[in-house]
Amino acid sequence: MTLTPVLSRYWDEPRSWSLDTYERHDGYRGLKIALAMSPDGVIDIVKASGLRGRGGAGFPTGTKWSFIPQDSPESQGPGTPHYLVVNADESEPGTCKDMPLMLATPHALVEGVVIAAYAIRAHHAFIYVRGEVVPVLRRLQNAVAEAYEAGYLGRDILGSGYDLDVVVHAGAGAYICGEETALLDSLEGRRGQPRLRPPFPAVAGLYASPTVVNNVESIASVPPILVNGPDWFRSMGSEKSPGFTLYSLSGHVTSPGQYEAPLGISLRELLDYAGGIRAGHQLKFWTPGGSSTPIFTEEHLDVPLDYEGVAVAGSMLGTKALQIFDETTCVVRAVLRWTQFYAHESCGKCTPCREGTYWLVQVMERLEAGEGTPADLETLLDIADGIAGKSFCALGDAAASPITSSLKYFRGEYLAHFDHGGCPFDPARAALTSGAAAQ
Repeated sequence: MTLTPVLSRYWDEPRSWSLDTYERHDGYRGLKIALAMSPDGVIDIVKASGLRGRGGAGFPTGTKWSFIPQDSPESQGPGTPHYLVVNADESEPGTCKDMPLMLATPHALVEGVVIAAYAIRAHHAFIYVRGEVVPVLRRLQNAVAEAYEAGYLGRDILGSGYDLDVVVHAGAGAYICGEETALLDSLEGRRGQPRLRPPFPAVAGLYASPTVVNNVESIASVPPILVNGPDWFRSMGSEKSPGFTLYSLSGHVTSPGQYEAPLGISLRELLDYAGGIRAGHQLKFWTPGGSSTPIFTEEHLDVPLDYEGVAVAGSMLGTKALQIFDETTCVVRAVLRWTQFYAHESCGKCTPCREGTYWLVQVMERLEAGEGTPADLETLLDIADGIAGKSFCALGDAAASPITSSLKYFRGEYLAHFDHGGCPFDPARAALTSGAAAQ
């Protein structure tokens, strides 16, 4: 399978982020096509393309848009506007696709925002960005200012009579705000915590009004679909997971980075483009969609990286953050680091996640130090079972996934920590162990 650079096709051009460069590459042509159609017509095209959300869940984007009440907001009475919110928080460990996209081609997102807002009959849109990524924040704010000046935002866009205002909002930095309802609470000025659903955002979202929340890549994929048509989009990928997407390769690979390819490509093929595992080493384990997805091993190299293929193999495609680890990595230590992250980022709203992640860390620290017992492995599974599917949001599932999957494939490595009195991958401890064996 070959790479399909669409969003990333001119990232390497000088000043790729500027409005001039974007317009030279069909920039805002999709918007002109959309404004010549009815909002329902735009939704139908996105539905026909089969575009699925690129934020992790993979829900059909057009279907999500159609959940918004189809009559105009004005007909629902005063105080019932529609809102579009772009989730640009990108907090998942290993995920690094949205930030490069906004840094290199912010106008791709801005154009997609205008099209999406027009389709759902919204006149206000918000882009929620992590406040720590200041260069991305500034570049996006500059792109929005350029769009206003050029007439792509504001009043009577391109003479269509359609009005839209866009606000770039800087979040304070919290993993939980990647969850759409926690993001909405944060956007409203409250502590970011997940909401009880129903009602869903499409019914009562931002300021209790109908709201669509989409990922950056999902929105940026819309303009090319309007320009080239749904059949062109469906010519890539698989039947149920059509189109192109950004795969983020990081870790022990020769050339880490973003690889835009059709959905359904395998890690083996992506590694060929990335120069393979770093010289002199071999693959040990990897994540198909960031640390919140169950890990895979070398036996999964040929799994199609689309939503269905990865699910059948026992994991989730998630954000397509492919973290690659070679044989020098201790699975137990890697899982401990991830577990510490989830315990730290738990908002504390629900008991299973708040208490469960805390105890997972306590047991994992004991195991990594070689001070536990084999019975602790069953304790880990019991705690994970008490979190997965029982927490208020998906953070509980995320915390449990590395635990259960690592024990499935690397139980022997956990047991080796007992035999060595600690991590067998620790050079200092390994030297002590070999010295004692020699005596």
